[in-house]
This record gives sequence, structure tokens and C-alpha cells, in this order.
Amino acid sequence: MTGAGPLRLMIVDSHLHCSGNEEPDGILRALDEANIDVAVLLAPMLTASNLMKGAEELRHSNQYLGKLVRGHGDRLVAFAVVDPLDSEAATDLRIAVEKFGLRGLKLVPSGWYPYEESAHRIYECASELKIPILFHSGIFIDGRSGRFCRPVFFEALRDHPSLRVTLAHLGWPWCDEANAVGLIDLIKGVRPHDCQFRFDISFGSPPVYRLEVLKRALAVLGPELLQFGSDRFLPCAGSVLTDAIEDVRKLFCELNLDEVLRRHIMGETAARWLGLKE
Repeated sequence: MTGAGPLRLMIVDSHLHCSGNEEPDGILRALDEANIDVAVLLAPMLTASNLMKGAEELRHSNQYLGKLVRGHGDRLVAFAVVDPLDSEAATDLRIAVEKFGLRGLKLVPSGWYPYEESAHRIYECASELKIPILFHSGIFIDGRSGRFCRPVFFEALRDHPSLRVTLAHLGWPWCDEANAVGLIDLIKGVRPHDCQFRFDISFGSPPVYRLEVLKRALAVLGPELLQFGSDRFLPCAGSVLTDAIEDVRKLFCELNLDEVLRRHIMGETAARWLGLKE
């Protein structure tokens, strides 16, 4: 159309935490202020100082999130949380998806390794439900041991090839290891959009490392396997989310990335992961 300007970049925030204190209107207002089109909301899983482990707590978190996003599925994509060490975790996941309307799963390996049998039971259930999984990968900033979260351990997911998996934080400080895990499909000639693993670039590496980490990931994996995530906690003002976006845009400018590459990272990679774009 004559005189039309460039299309606005679609933004998907693929990593946004709920605390249990937010309201739908406040979330949507924050997204609007930050020009975010779609957000992945993670069921509350953290207390002020620790990871929730009680199965009943997590069940309530999933039910809470289902109520929170009801009627807003065009913009809010809800992810359940479960603890694979709990014997009822697979049942809880199925209830979260089929009864509460949640559309994905967040897993945080802590006290269990991604290759353990208990974890495979959850992967089997997620595969049957056809939902994507977001994993914490890399070190924890709260002092918990990150030994369960090395990227190479997630190779066990290849036993479930239909799963769509994202490793958060590019596995920092094991970023080269994360790149190696993601590279395998590409080496085999799999098209990027059909690869099993994706990686979010949410806060992980400290600022002094971030430019080099992103530069290497782009060189090895390409933008089709990288996606934006703020890793912020709700409730928050839109300016908090905007700050996360601006941090990434500064890196894009330093790397001189063109609009096509930015479009993949800021929205298109995550949209495909979520099944929003084929």
C-alpha cells in the first residue's frame, strides 16, 4: 500500500512468571505498554526464597493459572508446573491441560536429572498431550545447585522426538554445550523450524558475557532456534518488560542484526514453538 510504513515487529515473551498476585487486566495492560503481542505465563512455582515442591501447592498453582488466563487465550499462553519426583505428576499435568486449559509445561530440574525415569514419564505425557516444554537450564542465581541443569542432560528428550523443547538462558555458563545440543538436528539436515530444541535468551549470562553468548548462538544455531523471554515476574509495570526488550535490542544493534533476524528472535521462533504459526 502506497505510503505504508514497515510492519511492527511481533513480540512474543516466551518466559514470564506469575506470582499468584496478578490480575488479567493488569497483565494485559503491561503487555500493551510494552507492545508485547503474546506472553507465555508460568504457573506460580516460587516462594520468596525457594522452589515450590509440595504437589498440592503446584496443583493449586495450575488451577489458579487456568482461571487467570480464561478468555484471554489469544494473548496469554498458560504453562503448568509439576514435580516429576511426585508419583502423581503425570496425572496432575493431564488435569492441568485437559481440565484447566493450560497449553504447555515448565520444568525446573532440581533434585532430579532430565534423564531420570521419573522425568521420562512426564515427557511421555507431554508428548501425548502435544504440548511444548520450557526447561530451566544452566546455573541458578539463588544459590541452588545447577548440577541437574547442564544442557547435555537434556539430550534425553530425543527419546521423545515429537516434543517441542526450549532450554532457557542458553544454559549459561554451559552455553557452548547448549549450542552443541541444538546443533545436532541442523547437522542432520533438519530444517530449523522442525528442530526439536530451541533456546530462550532470557537473563542467564551476566552483562559482560551477553554479547559474546548471543553472537556465538547466532553463528551456530541461527535466529530460528532463538527466542526472546523477559524472565520477569508479574505483577509488574509495562516499563519492566520494556526494559527487558530494550536490553535485547541494544545487543541486536551491537551485532548489526537486520530486521529479518530480529523478527525471528522477538516473535516468530516462539510462535512456531507454541504452535501459533505454521
